[in-house]
Amino acid sequence: MRRDVFQAIADPTRRAILTLLALQAMTPNAIAEHFDSSRQAISKHIQILAECKLVKQEQTGREIYYHFNPQKMKEVDIWMEQLRAAWENRFTQLDDVLKNLKNKKS
Repeated sequence: MRRDVFQAIADPTRRAILTLLALQAMTPNAIAEHFDSSRQAISKHIQILAECKLVKQEQTGREIYYHFNPQKMKEVDIWMEQLRAAWENRFTQLDDVLKNLKNKKS
């Protein structure tokens, strides 16, 4: 099953991992130290984030470092901006209706 960005960020642990990686690249063990979950559970979360290209991995010697991929989060930003614009438009329309009602009562 191919996951998308929205499925990946739906999980609070994965969002927390992204927050950590936004600050600095980390190894899976370093990431796991921040959670009470098992190392295997954190690895699964990292795998999902990598499948969705929210994180990139880089081999440095024997270690694998994961980096946050801000370009991929742009998809979420674009979607949110579309929703934000639609809701702002609806609120503006509601404001206009309420102003008209107020003016009719005056």
